[in-house]
Amino acid sequence: MGILKEMQRAHARQVRAQKQAQAAAYRQHQQLRREADRAMKAAQRANALDQRERKRLYIEARIADVAADNSGLQSHLEELDSLLTATLDVDDYIDLQRLRKAVEHPQFKPGDLANPLPMPDWRRFEPSTPSALGRMFGGQARYQQQLAAAKQAFGQAQQEHAAAEANRQQRLSAARRRYEQRCAKADAEAAAHNAEVDRFAAAVAAAEPAEVVEYFGMVLGNSVYPDDFPQHYRLAYVPESRQLVVEYHLPTLDVIPAVREYRYVKARDEVTTAARPAKEIKERYAKLVAQVTLRTVHELFEADRSGLVETVVFNGVVDTTDPRTGSSVQPCLVTLRTTREVFTALNLVLVEPLACLQHLNASVSKRPAELAPVRPVLEFDMVDKRFVDEVDVLADLDQRPNLLKLTPNEFESLIQNLFAKMGLDTKQTRASRDGGVDCVAFDPRPIFGGKVVIQAKRYRNTVDVSAVRDLFGTLQNEGASKGILVTTSGYGPASYEFASGKPLELIDGSNLLYLLAEHADVKARIDPGDLD
Repeated sequence: MGILKEMQRAHARQVRAQKQAQAAAYRQHQQLRREADRAMKAAQRANALDQRERKRLYIEARIADVAADNSGLQSHLEELDSLLTATLDVDDYIDLQRLRKAVEHPQFKPGDLANPLPMPDWRRFEPSTPSALGRMFGGQARYQQQLAAAKQAFGQAQQEHAAAEANRQQRLSAARRRYEQRCAKADAEAAAHNAEVDRFAAAVAAAEPAEVVEYFGMVLGNSVYPDDFPQHYRLAYVPESRQLVVEYHLPTLDVIPAVREYRYVKARDEVTTAARPAKEIKERYAKLVAQVTLRTVHELFEADRSGLVETVVFNGVVDTTDPRTGSSVQPCLVTLRTTREVFTALNLVLVEPLACLQHLNASVSKRPAELAPVRPVLEFDMVDKRFVDEVDVLADLDQRPNLLKLTPNEFESLIQNLFAKMGLDTKQTRASRDGGVDCVAFDPRPIFGGKVVIQAKRYRNTVDVSAVRDLFGTLQNEGASKGILVTTSGYGPASYEFASGKPLELIDGSNLLYLLAEHADVKARIDPGDLD
């Protein structure tokens, strides 16, 4: 019995040990499970945090992109708003002498060719002198043989050195000749360039029309505008009246950003735009046209330190397509004639561009955004010296009439014929005392037509401003709606200044030649040297 109880107690102990082991294993398993669960939840939280971080960074990037786009819009608008003031701190004058080239030749560096070759050293050839003992046993004879061979080898080395040195000197001389040739070529090119600069500067100073046009073309070419501006222009110069005419190509309406603001909609993850009001676009475009006009005239006057130009005519045109017909059109949106005295008196830092143009009696489109045109104060082709030069090329033995040689009656008939071809109904003419004609005509167009007073002056010299005043007085006395003064010569700035803002039109000699060829099919010339 004692043994049985002992066995039962041992079995119970074994069972308890097993249960304890199982319980310990279960507890350990549960601990590991809890740790695994904690690790899983931690991983899930980390992943959620990572996703939220990535999403946050993505949203920040989209917002930053939109902010950059809005900043770009604002910068572009500020650039457009400051087109006029941006040029006022720039000196537009071009010093032609600074275009000359000064040649600086590099130092002649022949390298190793500059170093003479080292002479052969006798010490490297000379045999050792035999000792006294050596001479007793035949060393003297051997020494003499060695000495003779050494002398022969030394002489050979001297010959080879002389040949090599002569070759070096020849190559050095050839290198120097090439260097001098390059220098001479550079000097010649610089001299030719400087001669051309001097010729060009002298021609500009002499008011040669082609060179004056090229100079002012350089001035306008130096003017820095935004990339989407066309910056195309044509220039013509009339030296008789010191008048510069520029036809400047303006940007189209789409230069004003149609987008007022970019916005990022987080909920839809998309960028939307807010449109700029049409009224604001039109106002900004009108102001831009005014700024370009004032800026261009300012640059032309400022670049002229020699008094080449007294009057500037600016016609601002747009290259575009007529949406009604699909045809290419080039409406004039602004036209201005102003003198140096009037324009340079302006404080362009403080002016309001559109008000300033009104002060200068400029004609500005009432609806530039709709491309409503204005009539240029002077058509560019009427003063383009290329037209006049093309006509004057025919001066050799041609049959064209020289307007200065016509009789008063012939000149009167020519003027009558011209304006009749242009659509005016000439009612009466009378010869004037100074060789011109007075003509009262009628423009049959409704609204814009009416009575027109035309006076023509067959002059060689510049028409005085008093003639323009007389025309205005005649216009008022006749009750006419417009006055036209035609001359075979030209006008001074005082005449243009007086005519500004009045219903007067001044047509100079080159204009007259153009109108005769364009409307009356008359190829004429004005040649004061052919009056004998």
